[in-house]
Amino acid sequence: MPLYHYKALNARGELLDGQMEAAAPTEVVQRLQEQGHLPVEAKLASEASAASVWKGLFKPKSFAGARLVQFTQQLAILLGAGQPLDRALTILLELPEDEAAKRTVADVRDAVRGGASLSAALERQHGTFSRLYINMVRAGEAGGSLQETLSRLAEYLERSRALQGRVVNALIYPAILLVMVGLSLLFLLGYVVPQFAQMYESLDAELPLFTQIVLGVGLFVRDWWIVLVAVPALALWWFDRKRRDPAFRAAFDAWLLRRRFTGGLVARIETARLARTLGTLVRNGVPLLTALGIGRNVLGNRVLADDVDAAAEEVKNGVSLSNALARGKRFPRLALQMIQVGEESGALDTMLVKTAETFEHETAIALDRMLAALVPIVTIVLAAAVGVVVLAVLTPLYDLTNAIG
Repeated sequence: MPLYHYKALNARGELLDGQMEAAAPTEVVQRLQEQGHLPVEAKLASEASAASVWKGLFKPKSFAGARLVQFTQQLAILLGAGQPLDRALTILLELPEDEAAKRTVADVRDAVRGGASLSAALERQHGTFSRLYINMVRAGEAGGSLQETLSRLAEYLERSRALQGRVVNALIYPAILLVMVGLSLLFLLGYVVPQFAQMYESLDAELPLFTQIVLGVGLFVRDWWIVLVAVPALALWWFDRKRRDPAFRAAFDAWLLRRRFTGGLVARIETARLARTLGTLVRNGVPLLTALGIGRNVLGNRVLADDVDAAAEEVKNGVSLSNALARGKRFPRLALQMIQVGEESGALDTMLVKTAETFEHETAIALDRMLAALVPIVTIVLAAAVGVVVLAVLTPLYDLTNAIG
C-alpha cells in the first residue's frame, strides 16, 4: 500500500504531522477521525518528501538520532532489570530536556497504562517512530522477547547512524573546502583583479592575451557577481524540485549507479543498509515479505528500492531472496552469494547481518580512500586556479618593474 503524509489536529489543538500506509487518502482521513483527530491534509509521501527534508533541517523530530538510540537502550536496560513497562516509561519521562520529547514519552506511557501494547502506543505518535521501529517492537511483543528486541533495535539504530555519519564526514570537508576557496576566488576575481585592471589601464601598458582574459573575467565577476551566486542557487532549487518527480528521480538514481566513481559506493551503502534492516527484522520474527516492504523504505536510491519491490513479488511466488534480488543485476554479487548461503543453511538472518557488516566495512574503506584522494585533488585544482589568477595579474607588473629598472 502507498505511504501517505498527513496533518491533523488532536483534541488538545496540537498539529500532528506524520505518515500512514493506506489504500487511498479517504482511508487516511477515516482512520484519523476514528482516533479522534481532525484531518487537515493527506497526500502521498513522495509529494511531500522535499518539504519534509527542509522542515527537518530547521525543526528536528523530538525522537531522532542519538536521542532515539538512547531512549531505546535505556528502555531495554530497565525492562531487563525487571521493571514493568509503564514504570520504565515513567522513569524515562524525567530524562529528556525537550518538552516535545517529554510529551511523546508521556503519551506513550498513558497509552500503555490504558491497556495498549507498546507498538500500538508508538504507532499513535504519528510518524515519530518509523515503521521499522514499530514492527520490530510488535514482533518482540509477539515473541515474548521485548527487552532483547529493543537491545537489537538500539544496536541497529547505532550502526545505521554510524554509517550515515561516516558518509557525511567523508563529504563535509571537501564541501567546506570547495565553498571557502570558491568564495575566495570570487573575491579575488571580483574585487582584487579589477583594481589591477584600473591600474594597468591608467598606465596604458601592453598586456599579454592571457592577462587580458583574466582581467576580463574579473570585470565580469565584479559586474555580474549576483548572477554567479543566483544561478547555482536556482539550479539547486530546480534540482530539489525535480527530485520529487518519480521519473526524474528514477533516471537520476539509475545514472548514479552507472557512474564508475559513485556507482559502486552507492551500491555498497544501500546493500549494507538493506541487509542490516532485513537481518534485524527477520531475526526478530518479522515475516520476510513484511521485512522487504519495510527495507525498501530505508533505501535512498529509488532504482534499488524498485528492485526490492520486484524481488518481494518474486519471493511471494516462491523464488528465493537471492535469486529475486539477482534479477535486477544491481546488487553486488558477493551480497547475493552470502544471502544464498544463508538460505541454503537455514540461517538467513545471520548471513544478512554478516552481509551488512561486510559491506559496512567495505563502505568504510571506500570512503576513506575517496577522502584520501578527493581532498588533495580538490586542493590542487583550486590552488592552481588561484595561482593562475595571481600569476596573470602580477606578471605584467613584474615586466613593467624590470623595464623601469
